[in-house]
Amino acid sequence: MAKISSSAAETTNDFYKPDYFKVPDFGQFQADFSRWVSDFSKSFGNGKTPSMDFEGLFASQRKNFEAFTSANQLAFDGVKAVAQRQAELAREAVEEFSKLAKELSAPASVEEKLVKQAELAKSAFEQALSTMREMSDTLSRSNTQAIDVVSKRVADSFDEVKTAFAKTTVNSAVNSSVKK
Repeated sequence: MAKISSSAAETTNDFYKPDYFKVPDFGQFQADFSRWVSDFSKSFGNGKTPSMDFEGLFASQRKNFEAFTSANQLAFDGVKAVAQRQAELAREAVEEFSKLAKELSAPASVEEKLVKQAELAKSAFEQALSTMREMSDTLSRSNTQAIDVVSKRVADSFDEVKTAFAKTTVNSAVNSSVKK
């Protein structure tokens, strides 16, 4: 006769526990919904709908889009500059390699060839470091420019929101004083 392991039996028994299936608390859901409707209806307490400056909202979103487009263009230009520089370096490397192959194939003593190879390795290493720094600086500069565009737009956006709320508050005060 097969024996059921105790862990399998416990798992099966968990299924029959009353807490295994959680039923949503619809009372809480109804309370949250009522609170939301109450908060929303407070906006219409004076009998008028709250005014919204859709023109300003669209202008703000247009500016956001333009800022992100500009930031993306700056980042793309940086990547493009690095890609072009890498292509130039590849071309230069091929030319340099062919020149070095001719120099190293020339008749010379083993010691002279080893000295020449050491000089070439040192020169290639220094050139590689210089190139890496140059590309890193190019990418860093383009990323900094892109971030500056976005951060300026975010700051301007906060100012626009602040101004919009100030206008809404002033308009609400004017409308309530006219009613009295």
